[in-house]
Amino acid sequence: MKREMMRRLGLALLITMLGVGLAGCEEQGPAEQAGEKIDESMEEMGEGMEEMGEKMQEATEDAQY
Repeated sequence: MKREMMRRLGLALLITMLGVGLAGCEEQGPAEQAGEKIDESMEEMGEGMEEMGEKMQEATEDAQY
């Protein structure tokens, strides 16, 4: 009887811990939000630099002819 009660208590504790852990993963803190904004900005900047490089290459090719 005591073993059954301990088993149920352990299972309930495990389920509760998993539920709390999953709930905690859903919300983003301010540091995560700032990190995502930095990542997005860097990606946009990289795309802009790539576009600028292509335009410079086209202008150089046009100037050679």
